[in-house]
Amino acid sequence: MSSIRRIGTPAVSVDDPFANPALQRRSVGAVTLESGSVIPDTTVAFQTWGTLSADADNAILVEHALTGDAHVIGDIGPGQPTAGWWPDLIGPGKPLDTDRFFVLAPNVLGGCRGTTGPSSLAPDGRPWGSRFPRVSVRDQVAVEAALADLLGITRWQFVLGGSMGGMRALEWLASYPDRCAGVLAIATTPRATADQIAWGQAQILAITSDPHYRGGDYYDGVAPEAGLGIARRIAHTTYRSAEELDQRFGTRSQGEEDPLSGGRFAVESYLDHQAGKLVRRFDAGSYVHLTRAMATHDIGRGRGGVRAVLQRYPGALHVAAVDSDRLFPLHLSNEIADAVDEQVQVVRSDCGHDGFLIETDQIDAIIRASLARTPSASAVLSRRQVG
Repeated sequence: MSSIRRIGTPAVSVDDPFANPALQRRSVGAVTLESGSVIPDTTVAFQTWGTLSADADNAILVEHALTGDAHVIGDIGPGQPTAGWWPDLIGPGKPLDTDRFFVLAPNVLGGCRGTTGPSSLAPDGRPWGSRFPRVSVRDQVAVEAALADLLGITRWQFVLGGSMGGMRALEWLASYPDRCAGVLAIATTPRATADQIAWGQAQILAITSDPHYRGGDYYDGVAPEAGLGIARRIAHTTYRSAEELDQRFGTRSQGEEDPLSGGRFAVESYLDHQAGKLVRRFDAGSYVHLTRAMATHDIGRGRGGVRAVLQRYPGALHVAAVDSDRLFPLHLSNEIADAVDEQVQVVRSDCGHDGFLIETDQIDAIIRASLARTPSASAVLSRRQVG
């Protein structure tokens, strides 16, 4: 079980994600990572909606972004400090229609909301901390595949996600092309770019330079909340567009505070607020490990390149992007779509990368259209076998 200490309090005070009765867990046993390291016993936390059909052919996998979790929809409650991050997209009559589909959302390997990560207890009963091995997006997807095996899901009807979740969706079609009939990759990339790695490095250094980080072994003391807060400020700036920030805040001061006299600009107050929200609910060690995993993402690595991987995929690949996204620019989605002669479905938004979380009406329409153009899992498998 993963239990993350509340920020700034003694280590005996913990936030148990499994206090949320909707959060389930399974052990997938020992996991050998790309690096060769082994996690002896790996727990995966997940939530589900709907009913799995008798032949398990109606399953949909939803992949969360960097600081998301398995709680895609729903309210704040015990063990769940945040409301669902994609409201109104799962349920009867919703785009992920639970009258038709069984929807599953796992917390990612390396995370801090129930799945094994650096804050989890190692076999010796102490938090993994600095001993937690490097994980990759491929490792994360391999763990999700092991969970699917335990649940009797041999093929997904649909796999979708945005940002880091989109990375995992694309890795599914690369690692397990026969196990997903359709994939929807939203506001993401088939490979990490130097720009994304550079932004990630600044965030990692903000955390690891915090004296409280202690090389990752801070779980018996005070969390590196200052470093995590700075990392969030950096990241959140890349999540919004420059135009939106300027239109929303400009150079206005925060209330009566005068920046010329040491007060804050309104945009600084906004970033302070975003940082404060994250440090109250997320583990700095997980932030570091997940950011490093994203930096090594490349579905074409060792497989003949991105284009070759995408063209080998026998299922239906759908791509969506936010027109104002400066972290995962539109040209990265075009690279995916061009490889398979698809058109990118564009989300119109002034909000930048976060548009995929904010413009839910447009995402609703994109999911419905993509599902309508995805053949059944059995049809894709038959086509693959004939080919």
